[in-house]
Amino acid sequence: MLNRIAIAASAVMMTAPLAMSGPIDSACVRSDRARGNAPLCGCIQQVADQTLSRSDQRRAAAFFRDPNQAQAVRMSKRDADNAFWARYKRFAGRAEALCR
Repeated sequence: MLNRIAIAASAVMMTAPLAMSGPIDSACVRSDRARGNAPLCGCIQQVADQTLSRSDQRRAAAFFRDPNQAQAVRMSKRDADNAFWARYKRFAGRAEALCR
């Protein structure tokens, strides 16, 4: 299991410079938390490209600007918001595991 994670992380890191800037990458680089850490933001974008639609990426990118939006979506009772939140959680968990 650990070997698979290491291989996946290596693959993401090696291909991260090849990734084109996307909505997550752009929002990440501009955020206070990332402090312009381009390799980290590129890795997160790479995971987003693998796990989220472009529409979901734009919606998730807004969370960097306004974290309260994430809380509103998480607490929403709408089926569409719940489905998005499930996809977002999978993305976030994978990004956390691969992009440390």
